[in-house]
Amino acid sequence: MKKKISIILLAVFGLILGWRIVLLFTSEENKNTGRTSRPPVAVEVDSVRFGPLTEIRQLTGTIHPLYQYIIAPKVSGRIVEIRKRIGDWIEAGEVIANLDDAEYQQGVLEAKANLRIAEASLKEAQIQLQQARQEKERVESLHAKGIASPAELETAVSSYSAQQSRLQLSKAQVEQRRASLKSAKIRLSYTILTAGQPGYIGERYVDEGALLAPNAPVVSIIGIDLVIVRTTIIERDYGHIQIGMPATVAVDAYPGQSFTGRVARIAPLLQEAARVAQAEIEVVNNQKRLKPGMFARVDVVTAARENTQIVPSQAVVNRSGENVVFMVAENGSVARNIAVTVGIVTPKFSEILAPILSGKVITLGQHLLEDGSPIILPQSASVKEVTPDSTTRKER
Repeated sequence: MKKKISIILLAVFGLILGWRIVLLFTSEENKNTGRTSRPPVAVEVDSVRFGPLTEIRQLTGTIHPLYQYIIAPKVSGRIVEIRKRIGDWIEAGEVIANLDDAEYQQGVLEAKANLRIAEASLKEAQIQLQQARQEKERVESLHAKGIASPAELETAVSSYSAQQSRLQLSKAQVEQRRASLKSAKIRLSYTILTAGQPGYIGERYVDEGALLAPNAPVVSIIGIDLVIVRTTIIERDYGHIQIGMPATVAVDAYPGQSFTGRVARIAPLLQEAARVAQAEIEVVNNQKRLKPGMFARVDVVTAARENTQIVPSQAVVNRSGENVVFMVAENGSVARNIAVTVGIVTPKFSEILAPILSGKVITLGQHLLEDGSPIILPQSASVKEVTPDSTTRKER
């Protein structure tokens, strides 16, 4: 009886040992063939395609005129006429306003009168000098003959020298009076306010009858044939935006419309507090639709490809610092991961520089996959195709 029980126990032990050996070999085989016991993952797929792709950085800013200046008088006075109102066009040199010039006209008359007095004094000095010269020559002749005394000769020479000094003084006075007349005419010209450059009247600060002090503003003039959008570039985008890059400007005043410009200037430094750099976008404004002060959204084209390999951006995943995509194997039942080099990356699509891919790329569920993982494809035989936009944006 004991012998029979021993045989039964030995047989059971043998069965258990055999089962363990079978499990061990099965596990090794699964390991060597890359199979796992994980269940298949349901995924969504899309096609790898070639097409255009553009990367855009979106900025915001304010529109400014190409130039803006203030018309103000250099002298005080009362405004008697303003010929322009806001929005009026004005040419360079055109008269904008006039001040009461009666006082300055009188100043010119006084300066002219003083000049005439000085010129008369100059003529008198010239005549007296001529007389002194003749007297000096007569006395010198008499002194040579022994008729005139040395004292008479000395007196004649001194008188001649004094008349020469008087003539120089009269000439200086004439020059002074001429300069005073010129200054009076300049002050008179300041009562007529003219435009230095052509443009539009942006603001009008006073009306007729106002008494102005020197440098008090009358109107502002702006030039908007070309406008400037002043914006800022964050540090992350600073290396991507370069001078000369094309840009598109949109404003709320004209929804659905855009204006073409270019990056004209970028500051060579970033503001330490905000970590942003100033930039200017120039936009041709032939129709004068863009106005200073408008809020503008600027799209700067930082990269563009005419025909490049594209996959949906959600298909690209990062594994241990390396970008990979999961492709559907030829048998359609497992996924294969492929390391890729990525170029332009946008919210919708990513450019794959290398290698060249073919087949279907997994766009959903790839985060649960490993190389060789079993997958379940969608029931639909046709894969949903999404045509890449020719323009995609990166907003800051």
